[in-house]
Amino acid sequence: MGKNLIQQRRGRGTLPFRSPSHRFKGEIKHTNLEMRGVVTDLVHCSGHSGPLMEVSYTTGTKALTFAPEGVKVGDGIFVSGSALGTSSGSSGNLELTPGTVLALRDIPEGTPIHNIEIQPGDGGKLVRCGGTFAKVISRGEETVRIKLPSNKEKLLLPTCRASIGTISGSGRLEKPFLKAGTRAKRMEAKNKYYPRVCGISMNAVDHPFGGKCSHIKGRPTQSPRNAPPGRKVGKIAPRRTGRRK
Repeated sequence: MGKNLIQQRRGRGTLPFRSPSHRFKGEIKHTNLEMRGVVTDLVHCSGHSGPLMEVSYTTGTKALTFAPEGVKVGDGIFVSGSALGTSSGSSGNLELTPGTVLALRDIPEGTPIHNIEIQPGDGGKLVRCGGTFAKVISRGEETVRIKLPSNKEKLLLPTCRASIGTISGSGRLEKPFLKAGTRAKRMEAKNKYYPRVCGISMNAVDHPFGGKCSHIKGRPTQSPRNAPPGRKVGKIAPRRTGRRK
């Protein structure tokens, strides 16, 4: 009798594969209103790879955002309003202090940035991992070119906003785990499946690539688009395969 594939079991959303969101401190998004704030605390969140900072704004509200390198309690930051909120257009004369949120059109070239918006007002989607940063390469009237940590370049609207500085936590990858249990706890805190076992190492009842008592797949890794759910594994209807030349 066959069994469900691991991706089918995860898709059910049972407790072993459910994200422990009750342990997370909160969501990280840029506010759409223009305001100033003061850093009141630095906190740790198991759902984020970098430390967070708690900011108290002049409106009386508090919010969490990524803590850049060099920030400390008591520092003041400025948040520029997005196209969806209110903006007085006074962000051009501000200093580029770590944690300040500005539109890409107001950020000089070569400035490290993080938590970048893809669309104006979405709160930030790119470069949110600890120790990472992007750079503004060039600015135009209609688009702004940025360089991501993967060395890929992307064109964004000038009204998209980003935070100034590099996210803290760059040395987290330098410390070894030393044992599998430590890594398992770290992966469990972020709801990451661990350990990952390749399909060719499984039994025939567990995966289409399993069986045959060897590490030879015996069948192609490309699956057609109309394959049944139990067979749709590997590269599903790929446009191309192999190394790009």
